[in-house]
Amino acid sequence: MILSKTPLTLAAVKHYTKDSEVTPQMRDYLKTFCKISKEEAEKLISEIKALNNPKLNEEFIVKVVDFLPQDIEDLNKISPEIGLNEEESKAILSIINKN
Repeated sequence: MILSKTPLTLAAVKHYTKDSEVTPQMRDYLKTFCKISKEEAEKLISEIKALNNPKLNEEFIVKVVDFLPQDIEDLNKISPEIGLNEEESKAILSIINKN
């Protein structure tokens, strides 16, 4: 029975699985696509949450931290249904780019 679900960043998955037996494919995937450490990911998540934007749910924030988009177009591709305006997008990108 699933009691709750919490989205994890790739950095968190890599951290939690480093000492366990994982498939070579998973290890290669994490090595290829995980760009930051768990601590850096947690810092980004807390800074994005600090924007207090009700449009930004936890799943979206985790995807942003995993993909680390560099421009508004890439940010809007992550979840187009969120519908961020230019100001909201720039606030998120400024957090990503300063780290």
